[in-house]
Amino acid sequence: MLDYLIRQTEGIMVLLPQPPLSKADFDGLCAAANAYLANHAKLRGLLTQSKDFPGWENFAAFSAHMHFVHDHHARVDRVAIVTDSHRGGLAESRSAHLTVTEIKHCPLADEARALVWLETAIR
Repeated sequence: MLDYLIRQTEGIMVLLPQPPLSKADFDGLCAAANAYLANHAKLRGLLTQSKDFPGWENFAAFSAHMHFVHDHHARVDRVAIVTDSHRGGLAESRSAHLTVTEIKHCPLADEARALVWLETAIR
């Protein structure tokens, strides 16, 4: 399951994933992001917060996740991965080669700092 909200004033999408993530989760996320982006040039940031890496239900879910990243990364200034999982750091380092979006991993205790970092992205 993937809960999300868009902080309209700041232009920040907050994701709260819970295992396992499904294709339907990313279909809903894509629709919400596209609705916001229909009236805005970019999202200032995307914050994903999870105690641990949620994983995917199946390959279709993984594929939908990759399609979401591919289709939206150019319109998201920054991504904050807020988790205590070591996979957050891996995602930060691996993703840097695949996207123009700035990505930063922070432990859960630093969620407020991650949000400030997203808010300071240039619009």
